[in-house]
Amino acid sequence: MAEGTYPAGLRYHHEHDWVRTEGDEAVFGITWYAQDALGEIVYYDPPEPGTAIAKDSAYGELESVKAVSDIYAPASGEVVAVNQDVMDRPELVNEDPYGAGWLIRVRLSDPAELDALMDVDAYQAYLAGLDG
Repeated sequence: MAEGTYPAGLRYHHEHDWVRTEGDEAVFGITWYAQDALGEIVYYDPPEPGTAIAKDSAYGELESVKAVSDIYAPASGEVVAVNQDVMDRPELVNEDPYGAGWLIRVRLSDPAELDALMDVDAYQAYLAGLDG
């Protein structure tokens, strides 16, 4: 994947998580920036399906060769699916953070929360501010 890739059409959270909506459900994952900062991901500790998660709260952990990092929910809802492929092959998050490396699928409890998230241009400006 190209360095610093950030697809349009996603919404971005300041903790470097992304959301793709699909009807009343959303898919969550971490951004290219987050996976790059973590380094080689070796373990994924997800929530169980049926778990209620709250916007801005930790819902799981990714462990890399460098550190263990919490994953933060960009929106509230109920976990309806966990990406089993990432549990079996955590490196998928590094290889394809926006595709095969997605983390959970959530039934949103308040879709309006997505309005507070950044679009791709705002997220890239946010990242530029972190580097500067």
